[in-house]
Amino acid sequence: MTGSGRLPLLFLDVDGPLIPFGADPQEYPTHALSPRLRGAGMNPLLARVDPRHGAKLTALPCEVVWATTWMDEANECIAPLLGLQQLAVVVWPEPSDTDERDEREGLHWKTRTLVDWAAGRPFVWVDDEVTETDRIWVAAHHQGRALVHRVDARLGLTDDDYAALTSWLRQPFRSRRAEP
Repeated sequence: MTGSGRLPLLFLDVDGPLIPFGADPQEYPTHALSPRLRGAGMNPLLARVDPRHGAKLTALPCEVVWATTWMDEANECIAPLLGLQQLAVVVWPEPSDTDERDEREGLHWKTRTLVDWAAGRPFVWVDDEVTETDRIWVAAHHQGRALVHRVDARLGLTDDDYAALTSWLRQPFRSRRAEP
């Protein structure tokens, strides 16, 4: 728990952490989808979502928030696969000149929005595209604790990732730095 009595946030990306990609397709286990999710127009990669992630995410001492371009579709398509309730969703602003400058400097387009959304609250950001540039920027611009955690998109979230997240979330608050 935070000093304010509120749990830290966990900003969760979908593509990469929950839907692994980038390796040979036959390397990925697939999981059964409900008939609704197998229907026309549904993303065939949803079969790569391991339903065991739901229990693992629920066990973490945090409030999970979708931080993905899937936006509301994450609640419609991913949450049911994981047995999760509807989660809060970060709504991304329209692209701006700032985004173009940030991209040139190596800052991820999500970074500023997530720091604003957290509003000083401790958070973990789980994504496959974050870099040291994002960690440095978060450390300089976020008033609370933050862990910017990179997931290997070829593997998705692993037991080692969950162990790192659990360890960080259970630590007493000690610094404001964004950690690797």
